[in-house]
Amino acid sequence: MNDNENNRYSDKDLAEFKELILKKIAYAEEDLALIKSAFKNDSNNGTDDTSPTFKAFEEGSETMSKEANVALAIRQEKFIRDLKNALVRIENKTYGICRVTGKLIVKERLKLVPHATLSIEAKNMQQ
Repeated sequence: MNDNENNRYSDKDLAEFKELILKKIAYAEEDLALIKSAFKNDSNNGTDDTSPTFKAFEEGSETMSKEANVALAIRQEKFIRDLKNALVRIENKTYGICRVTGKLIVKERLKLVPHATLSIEAKNMQQ
């Protein structure tokens, strides 16, 4: 590694990470659309003609399902926001630098968690 690589990732590396992140954003946005569409379709599940007891169970299940979908949607929106923030760091050429230690986060970690802002070392210090 030369000094430039110790301080930040090369423009070539940043371009590769950008491509990876853009793909992840596209997939994440597709997933979010599916979650939202499932949530909208849950509003009418056709149980109007079933027995009252079964309907009560069904409504409870539907409420849990809606809550789970809302939680999933919130997590997915946060994931997309984190990925978009990573794109900003790429543009600023600060991507891949641990916000605690100032050292480069290893490529393998960034490939698995492209929105990471902490090195494993810093993450372990938090626990």
